[in-house]
This record gives sequence, structure tokens and C-alpha cells, in this order.
Amino acid sequence: MASPTLEGEVAYDAPGAGKPCKTWYKIYGNPESHPGPVLVALHGGPGAGHQYLSSLIDIYEKYNIPVVFYDQVGCGHSTRFREKMGDTTFWTFELFIKELDNLVDHLQLRTKGFYLLGQSWGGMLGGAYASLQPKGLKKLILSGAPASIPLLAKGSRDLLDALPEPARTIIKECDARGDHESEEFETAAQEFYKRHVCRLDPYPEDILAAFINLKDDPSVYMTMQGPSEFVIVGSFKDWEGWKDAHKIEVPTLLLNGRYDEATDQCVQPWFTHIPKVKWVTLENSSHMGHYEERERYMQLVGEFLSGSA
Repeated sequence: MASPTLEGEVAYDAPGAGKPCKTWYKIYGNPESHPGPVLVALHGGPGAGHQYLSSLIDIYEKYNIPVVFYDQVGCGHSTRFREKMGDTTFWTFELFIKELDNLVDHLQLRTKGFYLLGQSWGGMLGGAYASLQPKGLKKLILSGAPASIPLLAKGSRDLLDALPEPARTIIKECDARGDHESEEFETAAQEFYKRHVCRLDPYPEDILAAFINLKDDPSVYMTMQGPSEFVIVGSFKDWEGWKDAHKIEVPTLLLNGRYDEATDQCVQPWFTHIPKVKWVTLENSSHMGHYEERERYMQLVGEFLSGSA
């Protein structure tokens, strides 16, 4: 695997932070010498960190497109805000959109342009950002990204109902009494995760890193999402990103897995409302197609970015 060409930090004046902030990033390839756009990767969670997207280094190695990874504020190597747990006025889409704009400007990506790949929450962020028609954005990839949180939640309920016993009943009983931290709940929840989040056994270390990050500092995840992937009670529970999707002007590729927690019903509104759009479902993947079907995934992404679409 290639080594990063550059690692750095950029100061970020985060709204309402009350302290100096920084966004950490690393780049594979050289954006300055590269003649075309670079790919910026938006991780999920929120709060999962960049590491579980590391397979995207393949795009640099196989297609010679530089790749920018960064940790969004609240996780990884960027500024943490444990004191902001539950603060819905701080943890907002605006916070992360401004951070992305700040990074793009710092790296001077506007002139040659840039691509975005957002996975899960990162796709929600990418869709919201693209709908603002930012200068320099050339193409967009939304991977396992819900266009509607109510539809994501509906799909999750259907998937939970299809789980084997005793996991199905345990999850429902724990949820009813607000128990999302007991060993009993976590054991039962693994039945959902191993079917609909990542079907690889064992999990790759990079994917494990996402869960470690979320456990280490759950401030943003608990505030915006909730206590688990299928208990969505946080501040974005009513989000309907598709309502602005008609404003996305760039060619867009939608990716999800046949067994994805981001079921077809929550991806469909992107497909319906984005003007220039293609949708591919990976037949042997759940939510982590970039590892579950790595070769196929990278081919789809690389050819989409390299082609004239």
C-alpha cells in the first residue's frame, strides 16, 4: 500500500466552538502536479473517522487520482468536543459543510476541481454540500447514503423484523426499556451488524477502527444519530436530503449493497431527484462494499471518475 504524500492540519473557525479548532487530513498523490480533479473522501458516523475508508487508496494506485482523507471535527486526529455531547445547536450540517469548504479552499482545489465520495453519513453530507452547487465540484459518489432518514429508519425496522430469534425479540425488548448499552443488547445487535453493516468475518482492522472511534468519543454520533445504527433518535432523525437533490448539477453515482442497512427505499429518492444519476447495487455487499466487494467497488468508482460521464 502506498504511503501518504502529505499529512497536515488546517485551522477551522468552527461556529460556536468556543476554542481553536483544527481539521486533520492526509493526501495520497500530489494535487499540485496532478492535471485533473482529486477525490475527497467523506467518512460516516458521524464520528467514525477516515480510517475505515482506507481502501479508497486503490483509486490513487489504480487510476492515478489523488485521494484526500480527513477526520471531521469531533473524531480522529481533529479537534474533539466531548463537552458538546447533546448540543444540537453545535452539531449541525452547517458545521460540517463549512469544515469541508474550509478544507477545499486550504488545499486550493477549486480551480482544477474535485470529486466527492461520501459514505453513509458522509454521503448525506456530500449530498447536502453538492446541492449548494459549490465551485469546483465535478462529480459526486453517494455510497450507502440515505436520502431520507425516516425511510432509512423504516428500512431498518423491516430488517430487524427479519432477524432470527432470540436477537429480534431481545432488541425490541431492550429498545422498549431504553437499554442500548447492556451486553445483552450489544450481542443481539451484532446479528444486525453482521448482516447489514459488514458481512466480512472477521472485520478488517480498518473497519474495526470506525467502531473504536465511535466508542471512544460518541459525542457527535449520540447527538445527531442516536445510540446505534438502527436506533435513530438524534437531531437528524427527520432529515429529508432528497428535497434539495434537484439542485445537484454534477454527474452522480449511487452505490449500495443488496443487504445494506441503507436499503433501496432510502436511496431511491436520490435516484428520482438528481438530474444526472446512475445507481449500482453490489450484489454481495451490505454497508461496506468498499471492502466487501473491493475490486468491483473500485472499478465502478474509478471508471466513473475517469470516464466522460
